[in-house]
Amino acid sequence: MVRRGYGERSLFEVLLPDGNKLWDPVLKEIDQLLEDEELLDEFQRALERRRPKSRRWGRPGTPAEVALRMLVLKHLYDWSFDECEREVRASLVYRSFCRIYCERVPDAKTLIRIAKLIDEQTLREISKRLVSIARGRRVIRGDRMRVDTTVVETDIHYPTDSSLLGDGVRVLQRGIRKLGKLVGGLKLRDRTRSVRRKMFEIARLSRRPGSEEAQAKRKKRYRELMSLAKVTMREIERSIRSIVSRKLAEPARSRARKLCSELREKLALVKRVLLQTRARILQDDTHYPNKLLSLFEPHTEAIRKGKASKPTEFGKLLKIQEAESQFITDFEVCQKRVPDKTLWVPSLERHQELFGRPPRLATADAGFSSAANRQAAEDMGVKRVALLGKTKNTSPAQRRWFRKALRWRTGSEGRISALKRRHGLRRSRYRGMDGMQRWVGFGVVTNNLLAIARAHLGGPP
Repeated sequence: MVRRGYGERSLFEVLLPDGNKLWDPVLKEIDQLLEDEELLDEFQRALERRRPKSRRWGRPGTPAEVALRMLVLKHLYDWSFDECEREVRASLVYRSFCRIYCERVPDAKTLIRIAKLIDEQTLREISKRLVSIARGRRVIRGDRMRVDTTVVETDIHYPTDSSLLGDGVRVLQRGIRKLGKLVGGLKLRDRTRSVRRKMFEIARLSRRPGSEEAQAKRKKRYRELMSLAKVTMREIERSIRSIVSRKLAEPARSRARKLCSELREKLALVKRVLLQTRARILQDDTHYPNKLLSLFEPHTEAIRKGKASKPTEFGKLLKIQEAESQFITDFEVCQKRVPDKTLWVPSLERHQELFGRPPRLATADAGFSSAANRQAAEDMGVKRVALLGKTKNTSPAQRRWFRKALRWRTGSEGRISALKRRHGLRRSRYRGMDGMQRWVGFGVVTNNLLAIARAHLGGPP
């Protein structure tokens, strides 16, 4: 059963009459922002969607108000779930902020289960409500808009063909061991040790790229590694067929079906790795399409943004759209890598949807620049469009505002840096595409709470 909140008195009221003096001013402002009923209603509706009758039936769960505030606190300081549990349990201020008071602090596993219920749409609605609050407090007006893109990395190791094959064999054998413990009667040879030796030999030979003899040996080791993977896959496929034909009692039967389904999914991914390894290593086709970069995060893409320190990033493209006061009005995790130019018009449409009018000034970097995008912005009613590239600005006055607009645009780089450094958007720690969207959404929500709080206190955004 989903509860809204605890009804107990604050621990500060009982033990510390001057407990409010311990609060950080910014945290106090965020505390007041989270008292908004519409924010809490949206979050509570997401929790109630867990089961058809979660609203009224079942044991009392963690209150929606407590869950929302703990997740905000976690992403505000970029804590892990364990760190969040530990910090809240040890601090009177955080207990009061999370409205826990003298109650039991939800453990890390409970927070993980709650976080999985929050989807991208819920976070978008929360972000939309924060836009309304920021407009009401005159933090933003919607007169300016800037857009930029970045990459949020997935939590994977650097992908190589040999490491992907090694991961495949390891995961398949781990899954079949679980299945064997459940149903019994499965005897399979463990080839992980042989696979590790082949991987080590391939890595050693890869350090001599110019030697033809080393390259020939490297291809030979790859063939041997692929053979080990194929043999393992055939044995596991036979084991799955034999288990499916058995008559098992419940609940072992449903559990075995689930494990078999997971193994089939991993088998399909390992087959993709075999195909791309054959093409890339044995046939020298380095431009093989739709390369699989991780067995655990198969949605990962290889993205090049032109960085000297990190030429290739492995993750997803993220669009960040801002207004005044470094407030993020919209975000989007792209399902597939798209050119920046295609994100310009949807960003203007989203701005008009949120504010009821187009911005007076719209700017972005050279990736968004094109004559069609400039014309589209002017047709929508944007008075000043500052896109790098060929411009129509010839008079000194036009050049002056254009330079000012480009200087303001560079602030988006600083906002992206702050998101990655402060709120953890450098690398997503949640699993899957849904987890990536949830990770980014919470980062944007906490950034906006911080921006409103600091603007109200008169400090820097």
